[in-house]
Parts: sequence; structure tokens; C-alpha cells
Amino acid sequence: MNYESSPDLDERIKDLVVTLKLNYINISRVVSFRSRGTSSKRVIARCHGLPKVMQLGLKIEPFYAIEVLSERFDKMSYEDQTKVLIHELLHIPKTFGGGFRQHDFVNRRTVEAVYKQYKQLKEKKISVLQMEAKQNKDFGIMEQIIQSFSMNDNE
Repeated sequence: MNYESSPDLDERIKDLVVTLKLNYINISRVVSFRSRGTSSKRVIARCHGLPKVMQLGLKIEPFYAIEVLSERFDKMSYEDQTKVLIHELLHIPKTFGGGFRQHDFVNRRTVEAVYKQYKQLKEKKISVLQMEAKQNKDFGIMEQIIQSFSMNDNE
């Protein structure tokens, strides 16, 4: 197996954590990797945690790595990739202690519900940004009109 860090996935993961307000996830202690050369048949991605005994032995804080199997993940649609990343993030428990939430919680229904929420939040954010851009554009025009009146008053 070959592993390479994935800054693009780190950004997507950060966006998911921020947008969904998964504040219990310390994003500075989560990294992502693309792997190649797996022999596993059905795996698309994995979430790895640093076990408590290793944290104590190494005297370090909890840490998580999200691995995507490039051969499968990279062929997926952006939407399906996002769902996979959500799935892996949901494995991280609210204690952020190195353990995992199991598949009784992290399942298709939960992932679909969280993805729907994520999509709604992103659409709301986009519409707010569009409104702000329109207001800034309108403000620019108003500013130009005021400046033209000011110039006429000075003449």
C-alpha cells in the first residue's frame, strides 16, 4: 500500500466540520490520506484513531486519520465522495478521545440526514453571500451617486 497526504480532502473535511458545526472535532488533529494498492474488496475509506494506550505512551493528544482508497473514491461523484467523508467523520465520537462510533450510529440513514443538512446549510450560505454581494454592489452605486453630489456641491 502507498499513502499520500491529501490537502484537497483536508479542505473538504474542514468545510464539513465548520459547516455542520462539529465543534467537538479538533480539525488540527485530523488528517487525510489517499491510499493505493489495497486488496480489500468493499472498502472505500477508513477512519483511524490513535488508541488511548498509544496516546499515553507517546504523551500526545488524540489524533485521527481519514484514509480514502483512491482507486474507488476518486471515481465517485463529488456528492458520493462528500457522503463518504461525512461517514468517516461520524465515526469520530464527541469525546474526541481516540475511539470510534460504531455502525449502529454511523449508517446510511444517518449519513443521508447529515448530508441533507449540510446541503441546506451550504445553499443558505451561498444565498447569504449572493445577497451580501448584491448589497455591496448597490452600496457601490450609492457611494458613486453621493460622491457625484459632493463634487457638484464643491463647484
